[in-house]
Amino acid sequence: MSILTFRNVSLRYPPRAGRGGAAEKLVLDGINLQVASDELVAIIGRSGSGKTSLLNLAAGFLEPTSGSITVDGVPIKGPNADRAVVFQDDALYPWLDARDNIALPFKLKGVPLAERREKAQQLLERVGLADAGDRRIWELSGGMRQRVGIARALAAEPRFLLLDEPLGALDALTRTRMQAFLLRIKAESGAGALLITHSIEEALLLGTRVVVLSPNPGRLTAEIEAGFNAEVLNGTPVATVKASPLFKRMHAGLNGLIQSTTDEELAA
Repeated sequence: MSILTFRNVSLRYPPRAGRGGAAEKLVLDGINLQVASDELVAIIGRSGSGKTSLLNLAAGFLEPTSGSITVDGVPIKGPNADRAVVFQDDALYPWLDARDNIALPFKLKGVPLAERREKAQQLLERVGLADAGDRRIWELSGGMRQRVGIARALAAEPRFLLLDEPLGALDALTRTRMQAFLLRIKAESGAGALLITHSIEEALLLGTRVVVLSPNPGRLTAEIEAGFNAEVLNGTPVATVKASPLFKRMHAGLNGLIQSTTDEELAA
């Protein structure tokens, strides 16, 4: 089992030019968090809590000001195939068809053309797009494009999926379908997952744990065990899970926690 570890991680941004020598901005402060490969940890919090910065640190796009981030004890020194990022914007290449977008990680590894196209086709089948390989990106719906983006991430065979609001741009109906899809794909891949979301409902539904960040600077203020994702994976419809009294109580409690944390920050 692989483990992604944040140990006493803080992040400061330098002052922006033209601000009269304003002090550095403390974005994240003293983050301690572990994500195992059998988990999907959902990160939620108000604007200014540093959710995306946390994911960028895990991806290796940023370096922490202090503390350490490791995968299986090895410090993260930059982007690597062991951590694949899926963005809200699908970030696909419009001049390539769906199959060749997915095949790109294989190409970067030097896999021969025929083999990488075969592997890409297998991933298309895995995400339910077996007949879409020759279609251009602009010919695909939003949900289909995100499936291609997830398939491309899986092509790297990562130990961790880093999901930055991957369903945020989808309409409500497509988003509900994609939530169940995302859980299934994550479970099949064997990779751990770190999910950034603004949706309390989505965090509860998908996360094995929900981590709450308070804003200005981002601090970890609560961790909540969820477990509704197991119900979905066992075949319970998403709508049924969301309608359960327990889900509604936890949703209300989490919403209250986030709101009260924000009020405390404003009063400080």
